[in-house]
Amino acid sequence: MTNWTLAKRAASMNPSVIREILKVTEKPGIISLAGGLPSPKTFPISAFKEAADKVLLQDGAAALQYAASEGYAPLREFVAQQLPWDVSPDQVLITTGSQQGLDLMGKILLDEGSRLLVETPTYLGALQAFSPQQPDVVGVDSDDQGVVPDDLARKAGEGARKARMVYLLPNFQNPTGRSMDEARRQAVVDQLATLGIPFLEDNPYGDLWFDEAPPAPLTARNPEGGVYLGSFSKVLAPGLRLGYVVAPKAIYAKLLQAKQAADLHTPTFNQRMVAEVVQNGFLDQHVPTIRALYKKQRDAMLAALTEHFAGLDVQWTTPTGGMFLWLRMPEGVDTVAMLPAAVERNVAYVPGSAFYASQPDHRTMRLSFVTASEAQIHIGIKALADTVRSTLAAR
Repeated sequence: MTNWTLAKRAASMNPSVIREILKVTEKPGIISLAGGLPSPKTFPISAFKEAADKVLLQDGAAALQYAASEGYAPLREFVAQQLPWDVSPDQVLITTGSQQGLDLMGKILLDEGSRLLVETPTYLGALQAFSPQQPDVVGVDSDDQGVVPDDLARKAGEGARKARMVYLLPNFQNPTGRSMDEARRQAVVDQLATLGIPFLEDNPYGDLWFDEAPPAPLTARNPEGGVYLGSFSKVLAPGLRLGYVVAPKAIYAKLLQAKQAADLHTPTFNQRMVAEVVQNGFLDQHVPTIRALYKKQRDAMLAALTEHFAGLDVQWTTPTGGMFLWLRMPEGVDTVAMLPAAVERNVAYVPGSAFYASQPDHRTMRLSFVTASEAQIHIGIKALADTVRSTLAAR
């Protein structure tokens, strides 16, 4: 019999709470408000069919061959040109989804016990990506604008215990949907510059604004002080697994080496297809259709919450873009314990406790408004409200 001795880092790897919940939603009749999946209605299938044919006909051998670890040069150039600050294509690393960017940053910056600062709450997938490095993850006090600058200073640490990095999502944050305004962004960047702590800015949702584009990225304000992550998943299709890292030259080489060790390079064919699709301003026409769809569905969810949660002490965010709302239930409701009852009523959500680095708020939950139809949203929110009322009545 073979005895397998696992590495210490393997013990810190945990299954995704969201992925486990998505298995439940496969039950027939379930209205899932849980997953962070883009709406399939937004996938430009015909554009990709044309691009695939063209890529294969023009240079199929190169599209199916190994390629440079940095990424396809025209795609790197496109990324550099569309960012709102001066970026060289040599600073752009194409990744296998922006999730890989999180993994690479953890590998090159974090050791066991390294202090890592995150928002409260924060993206669950980032906590998963960083956990194998076994850092000391510290949640920073946060309000409806994101991290509180003064608490960054309090949690920064000193000497060998000084934070290696701060992980931030300024635009339509997953899970809360909140965004930093202009003043908060500048205050955070200024505070981190004073502290000498680099930041990792994750921006998968920034193009999904509804009425007004968000302020300039944190990285645009201090390009040498941070690393920027972007993604094609939310504006084209997640199945392509295409993201990118924009990094200062001081750490780009190490990110590239980590990338080479992980997967050699991101799929060449996918990169060439996307480069073909996005040329000639395609995203300028396509992305507004996604914004319009998601805004209608957000409005439907807000209307359903107002109608069906009337009389209950429930709070929720009103995001100005992105894919998510964040709810806080009345005293006495544990959203993990309540989930099976909600599933019995054919509605699913993500309990909020999974998004906390420590001291979770068990009264919270995340809802996604982008994959369910407006009719399904109203049915699902009513079922959720009925579940909350039954839970309170049973106390």
